[in-house]
Amino acid sequence: MQFSLAEEQEMTRSVVREFAESEVAPGAGKRDELEQFDRKLFDKMGKLGLTGIPVSERYGGAGGDWLTFSIAVEELARVCASTAAALAAHTVYTAWPIYVYGDEYTKACYLSKLAGGTMLGACALPLQSNDERNGASSISVQSGKESWLLNGGHSYAVQAGIADVYLVFAHTDSNKRKNEYHAFLIERGAPGLRIGKSMNKMGLRSFPFSEIKLEQCSIPKENQIGRNRQGLTNASSLADIAHISAAAQAVGIAQGAYEAAAAYAKERKQFGSLIGKQQGISFKLADMWTRLEAARLLTYQAAWRKDAGLDCWREAAIARKFSAECAVAAVIEAIQVFGGYGYMQEYRLERFLRDAKCLESDLGTGGMNTDCLSRLLKK
Repeated sequence: MQFSLAEEQEMTRSVVREFAESEVAPGAGKRDELEQFDRKLFDKMGKLGLTGIPVSERYGGAGGDWLTFSIAVEELARVCASTAAALAAHTVYTAWPIYVYGDEYTKACYLSKLAGGTMLGACALPLQSNDERNGASSISVQSGKESWLLNGGHSYAVQAGIADVYLVFAHTDSNKRKNEYHAFLIERGAPGLRIGKSMNKMGLRSFPFSEIKLEQCSIPKENQIGRNRQGLTNASSLADIAHISAAAQAVGIAQGAYEAAAAYAKERKQFGSLIGKQQGISFKLADMWTRLEAARLLTYQAAWRKDAGLDCWREAAIARKFSAECAVAAVIEAIQVFGGYGYMQEYRLERFLRDAKCLESDLGTGGMNTDCLSRLLKK
């Protein structure tokens, strides 16, 4: 087994890190404060080729792999987890399902624009049954001769309100089958599509979640993704890459927190000497780095297995859980290193902690973590 990255992957890291430092980091705190998504940043990521990394060049993508994608997400999350989450959601929840399950007509209409970054994707995933009983997801579909008719709503659709096209999972009105889902593409501005209130979150605040409502929304037959009654299966198949992307975001947050703490320890003096020379601080940094490296290796292993065509649901779920916990622990330790300054917004660690806690919850992958981990415990 090789533990070194390919030259192209190292180049990707270098390019994305430079972009993150120069373009993403400067306004990250302000975007978080205002809960504001910056479309210009997304457009720039499209020009860099980041919005379609795993999509083949035939459809406007970069023809890369999930390991390269994980590296890109990690580097963005190192300075702004919301920006990384927006790229991940666009790729995992919209572009990739079209690439895997869409027909040539759908790919020609949407995929090249999504992969090229000229179109931004959103998604309304099917939720856990207990959420549905509370009215979180109640979109139903009826079949017509030339179109589908959608009615209902979803309480928190990923990137709703800012996206150009929505991948929506809806259940049929038939009582013959439970959880009989279909997947559809709905363009922004479609008659009957309405954006409701946005979710005010603790973290990932410039990564929007909003309510959507569908009222007699007519969708052409061609805009269905995959076969009939395969929507829920298609959504579940996204769990692996959703966990990998969430793990990569967590690794990026932990990396950013570690670098901030290490740099501060090298310049902050206490009683005439650098605090980095104190044993208590050096132990904290060593522990942070140890857990960070373990999280990174778990994440890269899961991505590598996905690229190799190997079963990776177990590795992806483990990577996500461990990396999220690592990110929370790393930021808390970094705040301890900074002392009172760690609580100040200008040092960005309080934002990192809020973002890390969101990733530690099911919010980071649309609620699919619980099912994967329950499957893991049964093995």
